[in-house]
This record gives sequence, C-alpha cells and structure tokens, in this order.
Amino acid sequence: MASVLLYHVVGDLTVGKPELVEFCDVETVESAIRAIGGSTECGIPVWKRSSHVGMIENNEMRQQRFVGILTSLDIISFLAKTQCLEDQDKAMKTQVSDVVVPNNTLLKIVDPGTRLIDALEMMKQGVRRLLVPKSKVWKGMSKRFSILYNGKWLKNIDNGSSNNLIANANRPSSSSAAAYMRDKFCCLSREDMIRFLIGCLGALAPLPLSSISSLGVVNLNYSSIEASLPAVEATQKHPGDPTAVAVVEVTQDGRHKILGEISASKLWKCDYLAAAWALANLSAGQFVMGAEDNVSSRLLPDISVNSTVEDNKVANGGGSARARKFSSRSIGFNPVSPSFGMGRTMYRGRSAPLTCKTSSSLAAVMAQMLSHRANHVWVTEDDNDDVLVGMVSYADILVAVTKQPAAFIPSTRSITEIASEIQS
Repeated sequence: MASVLLYHVVGDLTVGKPELVEFCDVETVESAIRAIGGSTECGIPVWKRSSHVGMIENNEMRQQRFVGILTSLDIISFLAKTQCLEDQDKAMKTQVSDVVVPNNTLLKIVDPGTRLIDALEMMKQGVRRLLVPKSKVWKGMSKRFSILYNGKWLKNIDNGSSNNLIANANRPSSSSAAAYMRDKFCCLSREDMIRFLIGCLGALAPLPLSSISSLGVVNLNYSSIEASLPAVEATQKHPGDPTAVAVVEVTQDGRHKILGEISASKLWKCDYLAAAWALANLSAGQFVMGAEDNVSSRLLPDISVNSTVEDNKVANGGGSARARKFSSRSIGFNPVSPSFGMGRTMYRGRSAPLTCKTSSSLAAVMAQMLSHRANHVWVTEDDNDDVLVGMVSYADILVAVTKQPAAFIPSTRSITEIASEIQS
C-alpha cells in the first residue's frame, strides 16, 4: 500500500474547496436542475431543513438530516412519467423530496484529520461524499499542505508539544467541535479523491503502469439494454453505482456491441424536458443516437426550456403545439448523422460512449474519467472497439489502489508508453 495514502489526511484535499451550500428537500425540481449543473459526479446531496434554529448542530444531528443524492437521471426518469409529461409546469414545481431516492449512507461526516486510506475505505463501502468541517485552527493537516491552507504553518495553539499535534490529528470530530467554524463544511467526492491520486502516480507505482485487466479492475456486472427496447426500460433496471446503462446490440454469437449509454453523466447538463420526452417515447437506440427522421411527424408540446423553435398552429381542436424534430443535440448529444441503424462509426459526437480497452493502463483510465468528468468508463475488447466487456468506475479504482502490493502483476511498459497512451 502506498505511503501517500497513510500519511495524508482528508484535510489536505479541502484546500480551496468551496463551502457547502445545503440543498433542501423542499426545493423544486427546477431548482435542482440548475444546482446539478454545477455539481460533481452529476448529483447533489439533498438535506432536510434544520429544525433547530439558532442551535449548534452536532455531527449526528446533521447526518440524520441528510436524505440522499439526487442525480440528473433521477430527475429525467421522474419527468418521463405520464402525469409529468401531461403537466410539465406542475412537474417542474414538484418538491425534490418526491423525487430523490432516500439513502442516508451515501454521505459521511469525517474529521479533517482522518487518514486518506480510511476515507478511501469508506468510499469503497459505498460512501460517495465526505462532509469535512472547515476550520481555521485545525492542527492535523499534513505539513506539506498546511502552508497553503492558512497562509502560514499551522501551530498547536494548546501548547507546542508535537505529541499534542499528533493527538489532535486523530481526535474525533465530536471532541474538537469547538475548533470548527460554526456550520461551515466542504464536501469531497470520489472525483476529488481520483484527482488527488493522479497527482501522486509516482508514489503509487507500479499500479499506474499496470493494465486494468491485470489489476482486476474491470467490473463484469454492468447494466445493459438492447437498442430496440423502449428507452424508459433503462430506468427500471435500477443501476446502482454508477447510474449508467449501456445501450447494446446483441450479435449472433451473443456478445454485446455498445452503441451508447443512458446515464447520469451523459445527461448531466442536458435539456431535461426534451430528454424526458425522448426517454418516454423513443427506443434506447434512438435515444442515444438521435432519430430526427423517425419522429419528425410527431407533434410535441413545448419540451425545451431554452428552445427557440417557432410555434406552429394545429387545426385539431384549435390548439397549438410545437412541431419539433427530436435530436440528440436537444438533450446534450451531438451525433453526426440523424438516422438510426447505420454504422456506429457515423456517430462520434457527445453521444459516443467513453470507452477504453482491457489493456489500457490504470493511469490512462483515471485521466479519461477526469478529463471527461465521468464516473465510469466502458471497457471493450482489445481487438474490437465495439464489443463490450465490462466497465470501470470510481469504486473499482479505489479498490485497486488500496490493495496490497503482492496482489499486483508488475507492468513491463515504460513511462514513455504510458504517457503516450494518456495523451491519445
């Protein structure tokens, strides 16, 4: 196990992190859409409103107020329901408490002096966010980063003893609450952890040079849906972590050819109303590839918040509707061709899934995730870019970097080869 994981603490990762602004469950779906656009990992923590006005809230009370994490896919799945499509204004004003999936275990409050290895273990067990108190007088930060945190070396204000410095670093948060700034926290995600680790690749050697297959990182238990099935069925598969479903074509020999994906990361900054209509009315293949020709004759309600499409009058009943071609561009994708069923090589826009090969190095996969702000990468065969093998997620990477060194097979590739792979 790399020493960098043993001697660094979560406080080192809080440098420059903004203060947490709680998003309450009484807020509307419309507000949640705006908040998710500026979030990490395509989701936001949702909280119950504090009932203890004027009181200093301890960690246990705050933990109990945490509801769960709301993702972009959660919202689009909700907006794709029949009653929501019929009255979109009402749906957008729905309280988030009716949409978010309650799961109090996805966030944990930790002391800034918590060792990085312990934080990674929590995330391996399913924790997606760490809530860290922000403190001006916290003394447990490792010396390498403390000068950046407060503008000077942080000193033990109790006394100058180095023993007390170590004791304070490991002191539980409940016993040091007086040192924390009242109600000021920052939130660390798994993306923050991966970003920190990729800056310490040398300390993690030989892991970064090893292939994901040799490290056992590839997860074979992924969720998928055939392209010909209704796209809405992807939401019924209840993908856990990450919230992603591969859209595939099944070949004659039973292998999966990946066409795209329906996931929180792909729908992160999309037109939510347009995506909801598409999810409810199109096949999975049409949803990810863009199917303008197939639905050009449909009459849709005004499904885009930012759309500038002109209104067209409809003779039936004297009402008006918006004649609109569905395009994957309208939900944040950018396909090259509007037709569905042609070769996948025609689609290399944002709708193309993020993939790597089984021989890809761990460092290259980490770089892919961070550069695309994605929490997973689909893994394909070395000799066939379309045949899906599995996936690699943040959780899989955290498992790999915390394994004992004896479990690894050293890589024979050079630093030059790995750098070239990351750049490509």
